[in-house]
Amino acid sequence: MRNQILLAFLSAAAIAAHASTDLSAAPEIAKTNGCYSCHAANEKIVGPAFSSVAEKYAGDGDAVATLAQSIQMGSKGKWGRAAMPAHSSLSAQDLKLLAGWVLGTKP
Repeated sequence: MRNQILLAFLSAAAIAAHASTDLSAAPEIAKTNGCYSCHAANEKIVGPAFSSVAEKYAGDGDAVATLAQSIQMGSKGKWGRAAMPAHSSLSAQDLKLLAGWVLGTKP
């Protein structure tokens, strides 16, 4: 019983931490790293709109990790012929922040 209470507490703490993540730095990180050269909030430029990415990954529990990996390593073929360049110099924290911000974009 004690383990179940501890597990419930830790789960609630993890959810609260994720929900309170401050995404306010993400637009500047996106700007600094050239994301807006190929993406916009609600329209396709070279790459998909951020809102289209959010829609594609809606309901995917691994979406933040999946998208962070795509940002870090680059990707090809997920959204057509254009390849997204790797952003391997971003920290793990910035990658997660950007991924969370993109996934929260509404149309």
